[in-house]
Amino acid sequence: MAPRTELPWRLGLLLWPFVAGAVAINLFLFGLILHSAGWAPAIPPVAALWGALPLSLPATWAAALWVRHLIRQAEDGPRNVQQQKEDT
Repeated sequence: MAPRTELPWRLGLLLWPFVAGAVAINLFLFGLILHSAGWAPAIPPVAALWGALPLSLPATWAAALWVRHLIRQAEDGPRNVQQQKEDT
């Protein structure tokens, strides 16, 4: 059986609430920037939360892949990380 960190969807389930919150905050602030520039009305916070639901899926997938990469680096130890830096 593979370790739990090998499957990105398991990491995604753990990370999804945090990523969805970050996406909602960024969407809300983006709406405020557009409103201050006079290009669009302000996005209400609830609308930003609803908009974050579909947008958070690809962001969660990317975050899970990134965290899995970081876990692999930590498991390899400092010698292999230094060797990888020298190879590039």
